Amino acid sequence: MAEVKQESLSGITEGEAKEFHKIFTSSILVFFGVAAFAHLLVWIWRPWVPGPNGYSALETLTQTLTYLS
Repeated sequence: MAEVKQESLSGITEGEAKEFHKIFTSSILVFFGVAAFAHLLVWIWRPWVPGPNGYSALETLTQTLTYLS
């Protein structure tokens, strides 16, 4: 009898699929890490949830920093 080789629908072997999954997983983790870091930097620069006085507190800070420099 002829030996039937089981192949996936994509045409890649199980080893190739595991290798692709490993690269994809590490890439997506790096992407999310960079995105989280970028969001943190933007949050530090200009929070998107203002304090109780709204964004007017940031204007006072800007004026103070301008005065000090």
